[in-house]
Amino acid sequence: MEDKSSRFTILIDADKKKAFDELCATQDVTASQMIRQLIREYLDRHGVDYAPGPLRTKKQRKNAR
Repeated sequence: MEDKSSRFTILIDADKKKAFDELCATQDVTASQMIRQLIREYLDRHGVDYAPGPLRTKKQRKNAR
């Protein structure tokens, strides 16, 4: 897990949240764990390096070397 945490607040329809919470429970994960996983996968899919430092895509980082 990352060293520093930041709060991410979203608004979502109550029925969707309930369905999401219930689905997560069936998979033995919390909604927060699943959202963090979804964010990591989204960043990876788009080639974004989220390590400390300036935000760059992995391709930009390779070319900078």
